[in-house]
Amino acid sequence: MKITGVECHFVDRYLLVEVHTDAGISGLGESGAWGFLESSAAAVEKFGRYLVDKDPLHIEHHWQYMYRFSHFRGSAIMGAISALDIALWDIAGKHFGVPVHHLLGGPVRDRARAYHHVFGSTREELLAGIKSARAAGFTAVGHLTPFLDEPRDRPFAVHTGVRLIEEAAEAVRLYREAVGSEVDLCVEIHRRLNPAEAIQLGRAIEPYRPFFYEDPVTPDNFDEMAYVASKISIPIATGERMTSLWEFQMLLARGAVQYVRPDVCLVGGISGAKKIAALAEAHHVGVVPHNPLSPVSTAACLQIAACIPNFALQEYPGEWSPPRSLLMSPPIGHDGNGYLMIPSDPGIGVTLNRDALEMLPEVKREVVTRLRTDGSVMDQ
Repeated sequence: MKITGVECHFVDRYLLVEVHTDAGISGLGESGAWGFLESSAAAVEKFGRYLVDKDPLHIEHHWQYMYRFSHFRGSAIMGAISALDIALWDIAGKHFGVPVHHLLGGPVRDRARAYHHVFGSTREELLAGIKSARAAGFTAVGHLTPFLDEPRDRPFAVHTGVRLIEEAAEAVRLYREAVGSEVDLCVEIHRRLNPAEAIQLGRAIEPYRPFFYEDPVTPDNFDEMAYVASKISIPIATGERMTSLWEFQMLLARGAVQYVRPDVCLVGGISGAKKIAALAEAHHVGVVPHNPLSPVSTAACLQIAACIPNFALQEYPGEWSPPRSLLMSPPIGHDGNGYLMIPSDPGIGVTLNRDALEMLPEVKREVVTRLRTDGSVMDQ
């Protein structure tokens, strides 16, 4: 079996990648470099020229060959490698007639506990979303910010430091009050705080027992994250912006994280995510795969969740409705009790419906960076 071609699809806000073979088997992957999908597609095409006529089952060799090719990497390059790696694993699973996780040591679970995305531009919308997720059977909610999901073109207003912390802590209190102890809260800060603020807020929300405190500060400085972790008693989750095993190693060595958040579409695909999970296991750290993307990402994440012992929770952006739901089949199953079913079909478990591609035209992400009311740039 040999690779005959690589194909990119810009679909909605996503970049999907197909790898075709002369055996009639195609594999499906996705790039997680969401801000630079055009650049990632160019890297896919470049790597694709290398892959043509190669054996698709030599996955680790191809991963190393692409990774070591250039001395300069980043999210666009790693998103491309991730998409191709996922597609090659999809081909391997289909070739052997088994789900990918059967090729990675076999399943240790048959379903994956998930947290449901909750959005809201007002506190009332967020509270309604939490209650709705609980009513749908989810036992964890996430993407749950105490600062509201406001658009990037709206300046972020901060009146006083004390008000910033008090209002955020009050929001988390209300979230906990809304569902009691029936739902785990995954609190998402989106890197908006400096270390001093992150420590103050972390201590203030400790009584509400969040499942984790995600990205309280920017991930650029591992020592900074370790400092915050050392001053609070709630678990920190981070890693969605990281692109390599070695970054996670530095984070773990500093005791800076209790839940790692590798993005399977950014850290080198299924190959990269599996290695990061093993590294985290050696540190008794749980894995919560990052997943804000399409069902291709969800399916790939679930292959990891199926076969690693330290899986903790799966990010789940929610059910898709038409026309998006027509893009993939079969749909990812939810058991109504907080768990996603591990796909049992060969490969990653979902198939692209090419006839539906035109129903979801590309939506480009333009350069829009959040500002504060004083005009300075902030992270979101």
